[in-house]
This record gives sequence, structure tokens and C-alpha cells, in this order.
Amino acid sequence: MFSINSDCILSKKSEDIPPFYVMEVLESAKALEAKGRHIIHLEVGEPDFPTAPHICEAACAAIGRGFTKYTHSQGLPALREAIVESYHQKFGVDLDPNQVIVTSGTSPGLLIVFMALLEKRDEVIMSNPHYACYPNFVKYLGGTPVFVYTSETNGFVLEPETVRQCLSPNTKAILINSPSNPGGHVMSPESLQGLAAIADEKGIPIVSDEIYQGLIYSGEEHSILEYTKNAFVLNGFSKLYAMTGWRLGYIICPPDCIRAIQKIHQNFFICANSFVQEAGIAALKGPQEHVTEMVQTYNIRRQYMLKRLLGMGLEVRKEPMGAFYVLADARKFSNDSLEPVSYTHLRAHETRGNLVCR
Repeated sequence: MFSINSDCILSKKSEDIPPFYVMEVLESAKALEAKGRHIIHLEVGEPDFPTAPHICEAACAAIGRGFTKYTHSQGLPALREAIVESYHQKFGVDLDPNQVIVTSGTSPGLLIVFMALLEKRDEVIMSNPHYACYPNFVKYLGGTPVFVYTSETNGFVLEPETVRQCLSPNTKAILINSPSNPGGHVMSPESLQGLAAIADEKGIPIVSDEIYQGLIYSGEEHSILEYTKNAFVLNGFSKLYAMTGWRLGYIICPPDCIRAIQKIHQNFFICANSFVQEAGIAALKGPQEHVTEMVQTYNIRRQYMLKRLLGMGLEVRKEPMGAFYVLADARKFSNDSLEPVSYTHLRAHETRGNLVCR
């Protein structure tokens, strides 16, 4: 009789990867709700609006037609055409539908991009603070995240000159996110253009997470594709169309990278859900009034929350103008960002320093 020790059968990287604390808190909150507790959810980046009826109806109609088989690995041609048209209308960029790979959410898209780009010890430059999972994608694939320390006074924006200081022979990509999680900033045309110039000069692609596109409250937003073709863009339907559970996203690739990305998608994911792709077409081509109303409601909440946070003694030095986050300074109360969370399994690990990048 043999005893199998889990320490021997699991890879070290699977043991070492930290949990996604937002999901840990959400799952604990759901468990309390199942016991009858009333919970106000402020943990997960998810719209509290329902998916619009016409989007749901499109998915149901597709299922009714028996549209439940595999699709092209890059996604339905009609959906890819609608994505390209959307980017043309918003940003004036001309794309080929063949540059689009439809994925089962934006996170799998990001994984695929880094699978295509990274060899062991390759570096990816990203801002600090950043979306919590970004470094985990890079580390799990053998790469090294390089953090650019940003300033709260300018909304934690990743500035071109600080990025330039962090370049090395091992730099393989520059990761940006605008509108951003968790800072809520929207990158200016000047910042995007400066980063694009670095990418073109050094031959380093920009990976641009644009999942919060459309959620802005003042001014204009921009896509990195307005300034360079040397970019992988991640986007999807979760945030703008309140479709988080539908798991539908996409990658816009440089033309010479399409085949590699497609092969990875074929092998590891095959294709996105067929009837969910039909819902995506309805989202892009159907009525948009529900989106406008949702953004207006977010803006009212944003203004209210900023006022209340400041009144509670928390500091917000730059007003967030996008997404649905406020990154407030609570250091006068604690130096441990997880300490106030009443969840016993959470442990904090915080990196401090005065360097521009580490």
C-alpha cells in the first residue's frame, strides 16, 4: 500500500501562487449570504446591474437554434467584424477582423498573450499599484514582473520616462491598463504616445488591458492602437455590458503574431462559447442606452463615495476618472492593507522601497 504525499505531486509554482484575495473575500461573503446574512459587496470588480434583456435574448435564441457547437478558433466572423467596427467608431483605427481572437474572458486572453511572448526570466514592466493578478500571470510562466513605482498625486499613471529607466535587455513587454484597476486613472494621449514611441524604438510590444473601456466620467479615452501597431489589446464584455459571468473577451493582435496566438488558443481553449459569442454581437450592435445609464449611475456613486471617504479621514490625492474604483490612502490607520479585512486566511505581503523600479 502506497501513500501519496501532495507535496510530491504538485508543482512548486502551483503551491507558491498566491490566492486572488478578492475572490477569497467574495467566496467568504457568499458563504455568509447562504446563512442568511445581508452583505454589501465592495470586493469584486463586478457591475451590480443585470445584463441587458436584448443580450440575454440573443443567447437564448442561439441556444434555441441549436447553436451549441464549436466555432472557428478565432471566434465568429460576425463578432470579430463587430469588434473591429467598434474600435473604428470609437478610436478611428482600421483593423482587420483576422487580428481578433475571441476568448472565454479577458483573463484567458492575457494568459495566451504571455504564453506567446515569454521565455524564462523575460521581464514585463508594469505599474505599482496594479491589478493583483498581473504579476501572477508573468511569474507562473517563468517571467519576471518589473514594477514601476507610480505617484498617487498623478493618479498612479505609468509615465514613459520612468518606464524607460526600467528597460533592460530582458524586457519583453510593457503592460498598461487604462481605465485602470485599482487606481481609476485614464491615461492621457501624451502618456500613451510616449509609451508607444518607446515600444516602437525598442521593438518591445505593449500589452494594453482595455477591459474598462467606456467607463469614464470626464474627457476622452484612448486606445494604444491609436499610437502604435506594436501592441496586444485585451478587452471584453464583462464590465461595460455587465457580463462578468458570461466569460467573453478578445485579443487584438499585431498581424504577424496572429497565427501563434491562434495555435495556443486552439490547443488550450479550442474556442469561446458559441451562443455567448452571439450575445456579444447583440451587445455591440444593439441598443446602448443601458450602458449610458449605468455609467451615469456609476458617476453619481463615484462622487458620493469620494465625498464620504474624504469625510472619514481617508486621502484621495487624484480624483479617479474611469472604471469603478477609488484607491484611497489609509496608511494613517494601518500599514497592512489586509489587516482591516475580517478574514482569517488573508496574509499581507507588501513590498516597500524608494526605487523607481524593482
